[in-house]
Amino acid sequence: MTETLLSSATKEVIIGPAHPFVIVGERINPTGRKKLAEEMAAGDYSRVQADALAQVEAGAHVLDVNAGVPMADEPKVMKEVVELVLSVTDVPLCIDSSDPAALAAGLSVYDGKALVNSVTGEEERLESVLPLVKKHGAAVVAICNDEAGISENPDERFAVAKKIVERAADHGIPASDVVIDPLVMPVGAVNAAGKSALTVVRRVHEELELNTTCGASNVSFGLPERTSLNSAFLSMLIGAGLTSAIVNPLHEDTIAGIMGAEVICTLDPMCKRWIKRSRRLSAARARNAAGRQVESA
Repeated sequence: MTETLLSSATKEVIIGPAHPFVIVGERINPTGRKKLAEEMAAGDYSRVQADALAQVEAGAHVLDVNAGVPMADEPKVMKEVVELVLSVTDVPLCIDSSDPAALAAGLSVYDGKALVNSVTGEEERLESVLPLVKKHGAAVVAICNDEAGISENPDERFAVAKKIVERAADHGIPASDVVIDPLVMPVGAVNAAGKSALTVVRRVHEELELNTTCGASNVSFGLPERTSLNSAFLSMLIGAGLTSAIVNPLHEDTIAGIMGAEVICTLDPMCKRWIKRSRRLSAARARNAAGRQVESA
């Protein structure tokens, strides 16, 4: 099966079905985070640094970096944020933008092999992003929509995935450097959205033998108990062949769902990582209990 190699200056991460599931930390993104957006627009990246360190500590293998601050100079912000995150962590980065100039700015200061998020099947997007991916020797997330929009038919999404892989090859980008995103929609709005994503992931895994990723939390948008639903969905996706996801590693339910699926899918030999996590959580609970006893004494 295919392996997708990502790297920073000092660390490599492999996405692949025979490797541990790759967690891409989603927190460095001003979308929906008003305070972070304001700080980034003002050139204050202290929260970015804190989020980077916290996500790596929580188990993120890769960090997604998005600098889409309204009315700001996105290429400038992207360059500065990438440089900052590289200076405080050693994990590879996923450079995330809908603006090719911002992608180019982030890639220009990146030392290693980044993941570019993202390209779609739209011709304009293919011709603006794929040359950047090739120039910088990066890998790329391929999102399964095109000029026709977001199809609810998983067969049509799979066809878009194949198209992007073929167009990437035309630019000299190997299929192993294309990570397919089935495009997860909210089940509260599109009831079959989760099932469609599972179908696309399974077909990509079995027929194209390529790696996959997604923004898993999209599935629960607008619903209560979101992290519980996300955890259940991630477990099913991993069972279908998903090899990475863009998630919040600070959510314990999410990490539990991922690590539990790794155990069931034989990606955690002898359950070693699960046992290590259990011991860490038990120790943390014991410390918290001791602290409460001291406070009440």
